Amino acid sequence: MFAHQPYVILIILAAAMFLFIWGRWRFDIVALLALAVSVATGAVPISLVYSGLENPAVITVACMMIISNVISRSGVLDLLVAKLGRFTKKPILHIGILSCLVGVLSAFMNNIGALALIMPIAIRTAFENNRSPSMVLMPIAFASAVGGLTTLIGTPPNLIISAFRQEYTGHPFAMFDYSYVGIPVAIICLVFLVAIGWRLMPKRRQGSAKQLEELYQIQEYITEIKIPETSPLVGKKISDLEKLTEEEFVIVGLIRDKTKRLIPRKNFSLQENDILIVEASTEILNELIKVGKLELASDEAFSEELLKSDEVTIMEAVVPQDSLLDGRSTQQLRLRSRYSINLLGIAREGMSLKTRLHQVSLKAGDIVLLQGETELLRENAINLGLLPLIEREIIVGQTSQMYLPLFIFFIAILLSALQWLPVQIAFSGAVLFMVLFKSLPARLIYSSIEWPIIILLAAMIPVGTALQATGGTELIAHYFIDISAYVPHWFILGGILLITMTLSDFMNNAATAVVMAPIAMSVASALHLGIDPFLMAVSIGASCSFLTPIGHQNNTLVMGPGGYHFLDYIRLGLPLEILILIVSVPCIMMMWPM
Repeated sequence: MFAHQPYVILIILAAAMFLFIWGRWRFDIVALLALAVSVATGAVPISLVYSGLENPAVITVACMMIISNVISRSGVLDLLVAKLGRFTKKPILHIGILSCLVGVLSAFMNNIGALALIMPIAIRTAFENNRSPSMVLMPIAFASAVGGLTTLIGTPPNLIISAFRQEYTGHPFAMFDYSYVGIPVAIICLVFLVAIGWRLMPKRRQGSAKQLEELYQIQEYITEIKIPETSPLVGKKISDLEKLTEEEFVIVGLIRDKTKRLIPRKNFSLQENDILIVEASTEILNELIKVGKLELASDEAFSEELLKSDEVTIMEAVVPQDSLLDGRSTQQLRLRSRYSINLLGIAREGMSLKTRLHQVSLKAGDIVLLQGETELLRENAINLGLLPLIEREIIVGQTSQMYLPLFIFFIAILLSALQWLPVQIAFSGAVLFMVLFKSLPARLIYSSIEWPIIILLAAMIPVGTALQATGGTELIAHYFIDISAYVPHWFILGGILLITMTLSDFMNNAATAVVMAPIAMSVASALHLGIDPFLMAVSIGASCSFLTPIGHQNNTLVMGPGGYHFLDYIRLGLPLEILILIVSVPCIMMMWPM
């Protein structure tokens, strides 16, 4: 079936891993490139190019993305999260409650979705208690990751590992097979995070004192200017004002006869005594005043309310990986004309970016301050793939419709846990019923799926299978056989876990699982040991990437709001990974004997 070219596939995988770690190319593009080269060299036959798309893991991951989005949108979890404010006075209670909640949610829904629900309440309660969000956000991000260790559907690596087991033995892991090891590991990690972990965090943002204007320093750039009778702009349009200088500035509002209009259109006509609310640097502002014969309208201190009205509001949002803004500027996306959104500020690693905001290429982890019409701003932010850092309003009524997705999801879990239906069939059926009962608009099915992850899995699974089929895994296994003459088997098991964890710190965890699963199975077979302990080690290692902000999307999401730097992840992540290594190996050997 496969050409016997173990060295070729090993070189291809090594190159792909280098590109994953390098990070200059999107991981789905790297995966497609690896698949294309594998096909071109004969390592993967053409007939199996699309075999990854029919893999149960890929189907289930896609379904879980949809289901997580539906449950998140339903508002049922917001009701629970909204009641947490009263329990956040003490740091240990604050971090403990949030960490436990996000851990439980992550066991049954997408890690990113679980964190997205908790982040706004975490930030708000930190401000209310004059506490730095940096104390809270990284611990709950890590808690989300360890919570996913406890069930089959907790993380994509768990599903991938189960699919490899099914291919090798004919039987996948059951829904709660991961719980035997995952729950003890998760509990110990949560205890560490709550008792010790948050104390290792920096305190860069000083609670409620760090409001929007302070973080973005927009008070230095928002100014009111008046159009006097002598200005040549009287009777002209806003677009004419924008042509006065080639430099970048934003007109965020206009006040006429004490009526405030925010985000005025470019064809809006200017009149005498109009007051413009302008975001511009001092140099650009002076040029506008000089050329347009304008006047400063007020010396009053900046107020956040200046940017808001009944119809218009402002919003903080995080740029996650694979957002439309990731790697692009708002100028390239035509944010103002296409989405009716003004970009007011950008914060990166807790610091404000001050100049030429619309030409700045945004990165995952940046926080953007946006202004737009209240009803459209959140919807457009989600369409852009942004994660709003605001708590949604709880809509009273229609509680039966609110709880319906949760009920359908519970039935799917029950059917798969009792092994009455394969997990991919159970969750595909859940998606179908959510559509039929109008819990999910059909138009949102495809937008709920993180397609880069699906492409990554579909492309890498045939490559991972080729590694095993061509004998590449056996070549690697021989090195472990040589080592096994000098060390006990538990040391080999720990080595597999450590290697997987290290790779996952620098490349996508799903890709790590695809690469390491066949290697782990070959090592187990070569040592005449059961494959289950080694697959469990890969599953845990692939999901526990805490040393870098790029290891997991959750790590990236909290980087901006927490004002974290690269070394902050090592400060908390290194002791946590060491703890996981120490706890996981004996737990695996106890629950899954070799």
